[in-house]
Amino acid sequence: MILGMDLQGVSVTSGSACTSGSLQPSHVLMAMGHDEATSRASIRFSMGIWTTEDDIKDAVQALREVVKIANCESRIAAGGL
Repeated sequence: MILGMDLQGVSVTSGSACTSGSLQPSHVLMAMGHDEATSRASIRFSMGIWTTEDDIKDAVQALREVVKIANCESRIAAGGL
């Protein structure tokens, strides 16, 4: 997902800045009660004062495309296509 989003021109991360590069699941998501698999599978979007509504719409559209591609690849890998 992270690579796919990058290819779409949207920067996301798999965890907080303080755990950058860590292979451990997000301690914040774990503390919120999420299981390890969900915590490892999460991605983080950051926004700032200069983030526009169009930026958010573009990121949502990019995520839709990446998920669509990932779903197709999963079906192909499973022999479904």
